[in-house]
Amino acid sequence: MRTLLTLLIVIPLFAQDPPPPGEKKGPPPAPKNLKLLKPEEIRTTMAAFRTALGGKCTTCHVQGDFASDDKPEKTTARMMITMTREINAKFPDGNTHVTCFTCHRGDEHPKTAPDAAAPAN
Repeated sequence: MRTLLTLLIVIPLFAQDPPPPGEKKGPPPAPKNLKLLKPEEIRTTMAAFRTALGGKCTTCHVQGDFASDDKPEKTTARMMITMTREINAKFPDGNTHVTCFTCHRGDEHPKTAPDAAAPAN
């Protein structure tokens, strides 16, 4: 399970287009306004969020100002991080059993009920 999760996180990082010729790409700026994540967790966690929610960075972040808390979706994401941590902490084996993908399955809003069944012929 961890191998699958790792692949889901790492593969999109390698699928990015290279920078245009002549454009210098330096290290990303240091993250600001972190409340739950450590700086070294940002890249893998954000890649996992994009996969789990099927969205883009701007789903939760203000374009060009990732530190901003102006979008309520960012507050919701923090609550969800806390929720998954609390659930996983209840398992005595120390493994990750619940992630964003567990519920979201590539959708920004997880389903709370199954799809309607097709009518029987």
